[in-house]
Amino acid sequence: MNEKIIATAIADNKGEIYETDIVAGNHFFIADEPEEVGGQDEAPSPIDYLCASLASCKAITLRMYARRKGWNVESIRVEVKLRKTEDPSFVVNSFFCKLEITGNLTDEQRSRMYKIAEACPVEKLLTQPIEIINEKH
Repeated sequence: MNEKIIATAIADNKGEIYETDIVAGNHFFIADEPEEVGGQDEAPSPIDYLCASLASCKAITLRMYARRKGWNVESIRVEVKLRKTEDPSFVVNSFFCKLEITGNLTDEQRSRMYKIAEACPVEKLLTQPIEIINEKH
């Protein structure tokens, strides 16, 4: 089996209620929770970041594809909504992805772009079996 680390993140909560410092690669940002669940709403929640990850991955994947093809794409907007199932006997959480692509594209090119959006790396990760290994130190 061929394995490699493709991303890392470190989260550090120092007691500022839920506000958590995050380092991912060379980037620093924070996560928090909304006020209605006890946070201070100083930053996106971890679930917001999950939706943002899928949305931005689709947008970047589409931009890369359009550039490689030399297609005239002005803007790519991806909206992601996550629906969490409340019924414990039916556990399927669903991401709804709305794509808006503007530019001078044929119907065939536009159709191809929608298909390519389904191949973004984050979607591939989310639709495959996932294992989370919690190492204790």
